[in-house]
Amino acid sequence: MMLNLTVQSLRGRTGIMVRQMSSMANGTAKEKVDCLVIGAGLVGIAVARELSLRGRDVLVLDSAPTFGTGTSSRNSEVIHAGIYYPRDSLKAILCVRGRDLLYRYCSEYQIPHKQIGKLIVATRTSELPKLNELLIRGVQNGVEGLRMVDGNEAMRMEPELQCVKALLSPLSGIVDSHSLMLSLVGEAENHGAKFSYNSAVIGGHVQENQIHLHISDSRNLENLNGVHLPVPELTLVPKLVVNSTGLSAVPLARRFNGLHGGVIPPSYYARGCYFTLSNVGVPPFQRLIYPLPEDGGIGVHVTLDLDGQVKFGPDVEWIGEVDQISSFLNKFDYSVRGSRAERFYEEIRKYYPSLKNGSLQSGYAGIRPKLSGPRQTPADFVIQGEEIHKVSGLINLFGIESPGLTSSLAIAEHIAARYM
Repeated sequence: MMLNLTVQSLRGRTGIMVRQMSSMANGTAKEKVDCLVIGAGLVGIAVARELSLRGRDVLVLDSAPTFGTGTSSRNSEVIHAGIYYPRDSLKAILCVRGRDLLYRYCSEYQIPHKQIGKLIVATRTSELPKLNELLIRGVQNGVEGLRMVDGNEAMRMEPELQCVKALLSPLSGIVDSHSLMLSLVGEAENHGAKFSYNSAVIGGHVQENQIHLHISDSRNLENLNGVHLPVPELTLVPKLVVNSTGLSAVPLARRFNGLHGGVIPPSYYARGCYFTLSNVGVPPFQRLIYPLPEDGGIGVHVTLDLDGQVKFGPDVEWIGEVDQISSFLNKFDYSVRGSRAERFYEEIRKYYPSLKNGSLQSGYAGIRPKLSGPRQTPADFVIQGEEIHKVSGLINLFGIESPGLTSSLAIAEHIAARYM
């Protein structure tokens, strides 16, 4: 459903209960709404569903023509167990809780998924201390079923694998993320949530301790020069607003005039490319295979989709700041250069030595919205409410990268429990 950005269309086409307020000096209409979710990625959809289930009137705005066009559709589609993250971090807590919620939801609503398990492998004895650290961290985070297996056992489990030792995670799995999002959207709509696409939130201002959001039709941003944004066509004043815009969450918050800049973290972007395995009749692996984590990511790993297709990735390529308009419209460079395959062959053959030349084909790329840069300690999720920035009803979600998919239902649960 597209929002035509007029008072009448907002009232008539979305069905949200709104009350007209006085117009701004420049003639822009101003409207009150109950709950507004900015961003129809997986996390935003999950939040909209949770709020609507709890009886709130929810409007979801996204600048794209449909849901899930950003990070939500450009990832490994892995259900993580909760191993990698520091004890008591939001990533650890919400990943473990979200994993359980996700498996339960997928089973109940028949979302295609499979708990196939994962092996995190050490290919050199020098890597064994890091592997042991992951085991300890996973146990501390409450991940059940973890066990260390020696190289021979791991290679019996996966004959194409080469390693000296491996950490087995039986709770890891894969999911059809599009089917998941489609189900969540349908459930949210069944409980009254309205989705308006091609509707960009381009900024806002704080007035009387309440956020006023500036809305424009996305088409008005297409031909701009990357610096100046158009005059808003509509201002919305929500009781509760969740900034769940992923890659543009930080740039958008910077455009909330009156929000103290000291509460907005720095943003970094890391592109990750995927290559698919071709000319192979039978998949070489039955489980996810992960090397030890690297700077900015968790390594070029083996992922299987639900059709048995094998893909490798993502790698880490740090990219510079993107202008705000490009980030609002998800105009990132998602190209996969074939030259990057050289590094993939090198990394993959550390644990899959029989990988043949010419068997990797360019796949797709995703961008990770990160709060830590190269050689910095990985940052946690940031779920930022009024207790931090002092603005009533505003919730900013910053740095929702992996394990964002796994954590999505738990993030929604957390927001509803804490901020409703």
